[in-house]
Amino acid sequence: MRLTPTERDRLLIFTAAELARARRARGLRLNVPEATALIADTVCESARDGARLMESAAAGASVLTADDVLPGVVDIVREVKVEAVFDDGTRMVVVRNPFGSGGSLGSDAPGAVITAARQSSTPPDLVHLVATNTSDVPVSITSHFHFFEVNPRLSFDRAAAYGRRLAIPAGSALRFEPNVPTDVPLVPIAGARVAIGFAGLVDGPLDAPGAKEAALARAAAQGYLGAHS
Repeated sequence: MRLTPTERDRLLIFTAAELARARRARGLRLNVPEATALIADTVCESARDGARLMESAAAGASVLTADDVLPGVVDIVREVKVEAVFDDGTRMVVVRNPFGSGGSLGSDAPGAVITAARQSSTPPDLVHLVATNTSDVPVSITSHFHFFEVNPRLSFDRAAAYGRRLAIPAGSALRFEPNVPTDVPLVPIAGARVAIGFAGLVDGPLDAPGAKEAALARAAAQGYLGAHS
């Protein structure tokens, strides 16, 4: 049987989750890999059963409590991220506070992460667009997706969004309800500024000569709303 790398990863999560279930059934408290695998597997199976993204995240957050894991696990595992296959495609699911509210064992627990206070600041070159979901179902866009290439039924100024991503925390998502204008904060994609994959409208360096114009032409030809040069 030939499996893709994604399928092998999914089986690895399932195997680790089965081990976690067996140990939990014996009355053992779970460690970090076991707890993470069980939460991730619960999310993936919920998606496979037809649940929506938020429902799957809720299922993952309800499978364990602080009493089910070893001391320090609650303070180490603050969130679990996993790509799950839904009826409408693959989505990144972020399970925050995976052991329920009030489950922290304190900053003095073994392995606890003590973070310094952070000051919020406005990202440089931040722009705001208004996007409207013209489809009949909600659409969720994750933080680092090239926003220019998102769902064709989202109506907004594609040219202004070229080379940008959502200005939201990494791994999180912005939800667009049907026919509701939504404010969209965008910042430039950093690093080497190369967009590979996504919807295939760029597939190369974002700032190459003529790349933006060619991408806009492809988007317009494929019926992406708001695509105009």
